[in-house]
Amino acid sequence: MRIVLVGPPGAGKGTQAAFLAKNLDIPHISTGDLFRANISQGTELGLKAKAFMDAGDLVPDEVTIGMAKDRMEQPDAANGFLLDGFPRNVAQAEALDAVLKAEGMELDAVLDLEVPEDEVVKRIAGRRICRKDSAHVFHVTYNAPKAEGVCDVCGGELYQRDDDSEETVRRRLEVYHTQTEPIIDYYRAQNLVVTISALGKVDEVTAKAMDALKK
Repeated sequence: MRIVLVGPPGAGKGTQAAFLAKNLDIPHISTGDLFRANISQGTELGLKAKAFMDAGDLVPDEVTIGMAKDRMEQPDAANGFLLDGFPRNVAQAEALDAVLKAEGMELDAVLDLEVPEDEVVKRIAGRRICRKDSAHVFHVTYNAPKAEGVCDVCGGELYQRDDDSEETVRRRLEVYHTQTEPIIDYYRAQNLVVTISALGKVDEVTAKAMDALKK
């Protein structure tokens, strides 16, 4: 299957993408991984992306599209893939369609993870990270530490990252609504969109997604 995964920040896309890709036996292709791999390997596209990023500029669509195209042409993606974080806007969606068409391929589904905005803010703004070890992550509501502000694992101080503040989260949501959400209507016109609620336990959401994709 060839799938695009969409949803607002805090919808759990990364977590669901990993489980779905494993269950479907297809590679999980995320924008973040693409950038890291190309930059670390010093590819032509990676060098271009790094130059823009170092200058504090957005990486142009054609660079991102080029990276995605190269990754989708790898042998492990012959039977399908799950795209996470790409396409990010309608222009990228149109470019993806053109790339797939040129290869005689097409998307099978666009999985839309739906989460109420207040829940997104609650999920992200409630996160607390350990200063000693950032792998220790807690949540004021869903995974509260035994002692407020103290890591259960190592006793380090727990803090809220600047980009997890409610103000920042709401700005990220505005960007999502303006830039990324329109691709849902774009794909809906192609009868590709499958929408599920991303509320509930991780395995419950995965099960809902698998059932929806099978249909």
